[in-house]
Parts: sequence; structure tokens; C-alpha cells
Amino acid sequence: MTNQYKTPKPGAYRFTVDEQYNGLRLDHYLAEAHEAFSRSLAKRFIDIGGVHLAGRRMRRCSQTVSTGQGVEVFIDRQPLAPMKLDQRQILYQDQDLIVIDKPAGMATQPAPSRYQGTVYAELQNLLQEQKNSGRKPSIGMVQRLDLDTSGVMVFSIHKRAHKKMTEAFRGRDVDKVYWALVAGKPETNEGHFSSQLAKRRSTNLMVSVERGGKQADTLYRTLQSMEQASLVEVMLITGRSHQIRAHFSEAGLPLLGDTAYGGPQTIKGVDVPRQMLHSRELSFNHPVTGEKMTFTAPLPNDFSYILKQLDVSLNGLKG
Repeated sequence: MTNQYKTPKPGAYRFTVDEQYNGLRLDHYLAEAHEAFSRSLAKRFIDIGGVHLAGRRMRRCSQTVSTGQGVEVFIDRQPLAPMKLDQRQILYQDQDLIVIDKPAGMATQPAPSRYQGTVYAELQNLLQEQKNSGRKPSIGMVQRLDLDTSGVMVFSIHKRAHKKMTEAFRGRDVDKVYWALVAGKPETNEGHFSSQLAKRRSTNLMVSVERGGKQADTLYRTLQSMEQASLVEVMLITGRSHQIRAHFSEAGLPLLGDTAYGGPQTIKGVDVPRQMLHSRELSFNHPVTGEKMTFTAPLPNDFSYILKQLDVSLNGLKG
């Protein structure tokens, strides 16, 4: 086969190993299996965790394939180079918790298309380096943020904290504050969105339904309104998937950059790089000591840049 090494499109690629390729290295096999894969490209997909052999994620290019085995390659739309967390993005850490400032564009948890470069994987690597042992750290995924949402997140990192932190989020004992830039102006300075949200299968987007969804409650107050957009502070009572994005979109106030929910890609002639949503503040009681804790994530550069283009002044605003 003569490979032309075209750039593969996002999606799932599935192959069954023919007898002639029995015993071949995994990266060599992929280069033979499809014209879109070169050995170097196959290696990169293997390195980030997007290649699965017989249903298991593979980490080594040298892994050999056997006749009849299924090979799957999952490709997403993110850059192949995995994102990294550095020490500046660790807002707090003790034996039970770690609080981070998640950058936009970084997935919270692994998916079939990648393991490396996710928040979960980066925390695993960081904690393993700190312990200097081969034992896998214990990380509790008590909270999630969308790929393009930035800001403060908390994870439990000790088994004794997992259950209490999970219960705190489920019991709505965690105060969650977001900042969002929305297109247009809310009719009132303060408001409350309340509906049942469900996923529309045809689009994978969340929509309000009369019955059969999950109750979602969103409070907001307007911090500043400009000619074309408003900066709002959002308090989540519940924590449903895409809750803020769906509620504001349905109110005719889609988030800037959130094209999936009808948000504009440009504002005042400036490109908006992503959905303008930032997890600003988290407050909760420590799961072991009971101490009240509050963490605030600074605004990232892209969010601050759009605010500047809109002539928003942060003077006098809380946080």
C-alpha cells in the first residue's frame, strides 16, 4: 500500500488485523492499515491515549498486534500536543484536597480519544511525582467543567475525603460562582432561571423540557452591561451539564463564543476564542477539618482581553 499521509479527520477509525500483519508493531500496523496514518502520526495518537487494541487503551508503540484483534483510533478536534498543568495553576493542596485553576481547552477527564493532557491525567502525574512511588494516586472526580470553560475546580485526593466531597456537591453544600460574558442585556439586573433540562439526541445539546428532565436552577446578577454584551455573575443552585449555557441561550442571551448554543463568534470586530465562561469562585467546608474554605481563580488572559475590547472596568467589582 502506498500511503499519502493525509491528515485524518476527527472520528473513530476501526480495523481488524489481517493475518499478514500478525506480530507487527502497533505503530507500523496503523501506517499500513490506513492512508491517513504515518508511523510518526500513529505514535502521537498512541502517546496521548487515543489508540485501543482489543478494547484496551495502548501506551506503547512497540505493542504487537495479532490476527483478528480489533484496533480503534479515536481522534478529537483538539491539538495533538497535550496540555500541561504547572505549579502556578495549583491554588491549594493538602493531604485531602487539591484545588486548581483549569485552563480553557483542557478536558477534565479522559475520553476514548485521549488520556494525556487531561486534568485527571495531569493530576495523576503530579501526585505520583510528589509521592515518588509507583502506586497510582487516589483522585476523586467530584466536579467537572466543560472543555472550554476555565477556572477553579476541586478534587479529593484521599479516600477519606471522596465520599464527603461527593455528598457536598450532591447536597448543594458547595457555593459555585461563575462569570460569563453574554450577548445582549438581561431584562433585569438580577434573575432566576428554573427549568428541567434534558439532552436533545439530535444535537447533544441541553434544552428545557416540560417533563422528563433534571431540575436546574440558575441565579444571576448583572455586573456590567455594554452596548452589545453584558458581564454577569452566575450562581449555580444545581450543577447540570451545560446548565449556564443552555439557560442563557434560551433567554436570548447566549454566551459570547458559544457557537453551539447560538453565541456570536465576534464582538466589536474582535474574534472570541471560546465560550466566555469562567468558574470564578468555590466555597465549601473542608471534608475532614470542617473549615470553611473559599477559592478564587483570576480571570484568564483571553477573558480579560475581551473585557478590555468591550471597555469593561473591573474596578469596584467583587473579586
